[in-house]
Amino acid sequence: MAGFEIPFITRHLTAGERLGELLFGLIMTLTFTLTAGFVVGDNKDAARELLIATIGCNIAWGIIDGGLLILGRAFDRGRSARIRRLIRGMPEEQQAIAAVAAEMDEYVENITSPATRQQLYRDIVVQLRSSPELRTGVRGEDWLAALGVFWLVVFASFPAALPFAFIAEPWLAMRVSNAILIGLFFVIGYKWARYTTVNPWRAATVLTLFGMVMVLAAIALGG
Repeated sequence: MAGFEIPFITRHLTAGERLGELLFGLIMTLTFTLTAGFVVGDNKDAARELLIATIGCNIAWGIIDGGLLILGRAFDRGRSARIRRLIRGMPEEQQAIAAVAAEMDEYVENITSPATRQQLYRDIVVQLRSSPELRTGVRGEDWLAALGVFWLVVFASFPAALPFAFIAEPWLAMRVSNAILIGLFFVIGYKWARYTTVNPWRAATVLTLFGMVMVLAAIALGG
């Protein structure tokens, strides 16, 4: 689950986006279920109703997050088109190269030499001036990415419901549900560490602590 290497999702969302959406869904769900332990007590029906409400909440936030992703990508596309147009309108080549450098230095400065960067930026300016305008706005792949976001946020709430299908005691089912969600923080951190240089066990521990801090903050603030 944590790696979530489903081709459809990995094709439309980066590893960072997948991680963020899974964590968001888990934090939302765990906030509800931890609070429920104090509210519903041994009331079996209330506990199940609250979990159904939790899934419904994650469905709503999955839709909202998907919509925000579409807007964010459309904004980035429009910003890129604006920078492209600005560079194409600069009469001096060095001025255009400096504009490209301002946008790209932070990404390539540590992996290229100064001479290589200058040549790269010069080639980018030439390409920008000779290529047609970019199509801005919302694209079909944005809707597919939003669907991936929706699925990740909603899916994160499903493991919380599993104990209630097999455990009759509401209090025990709620505690097992909480333990599963906390365990998923650890598994996700361990799996996603492979995208970085961080030790998997350290990443898992830090991500679990981070998730718990976020949940406790949400509860303390009435979230």
